[in-house]
Amino acid sequence: MMPIGDDDTGRRGTPIVTYALIALNVLVFLLEMSQGEAFITQWSFVPARFLADPGGQFITIFSSMFMHASFLHIGGNMLYLWIFGDNVEDNFGPVKYLIFYLLSGIAATFAQLYVSMNSNIPNLGASGAIAGVLGAYLIMFPRARINVLMGRVMTQTTALVAIGLWFLLQLFSSIGSITAAGDTGGIAYMAHIGGFIAGLLLSFVFRDSSRLASRV
Repeated sequence: MMPIGDDDTGRRGTPIVTYALIALNVLVFLLEMSQGEAFITQWSFVPARFLADPGGQFITIFSSMFMHASFLHIGGNMLYLWIFGDNVEDNFGPVKYLIFYLLSGIAATFAQLYVSMNSNIPNLGASGAIAGVLGAYLIMFPRARINVLMGRVMTQTTALVAIGLWFLLQLFSSIGSITAAGDTGGIAYMAHIGGFIAGLLLSFVFRDSSRLASRV
């Protein structure tokens, strides 16, 4: 089930922060491609390296949020941000939305750190912060209609179903990744879970309930 769009009829403004975040992610990815492995090694978040020098590695908490491992990685993340970010930003407002996005990304990073403290594998990607956006979207717009691809067929479902199934996939996958032996890298499922839970909780702090009522 791949989300490809949602209902934006209730959106009131232009999601400038969402568009800016997408542009920044793309620019950093292009910079990665031009600079190569040295750039990735320097600016990604490496758990063991961070714990050895938190002050010196502090910036990587943020720089790693805008880095991606492949075209597929950035393509999937930016698709989700484009679909779900605009409505969350529309409710929060641009400043609060940016703060929310960064806080979700930080929570995601530390959730992954908790389960991989000794890892020397670079962690990078906007997935954790975007998982926070999904969590907020689920809280505020559970009945919103989401266009999804199921195989070659496009259909509609609710955000509760689309995002709920996504979270269950992350949850079960994280259990498998935690129990797997070895420092092998791969998808940071715990970051997705940490970001999602942070988004759920932070949505109650940042949301404008009066604007939600107007969309019912």
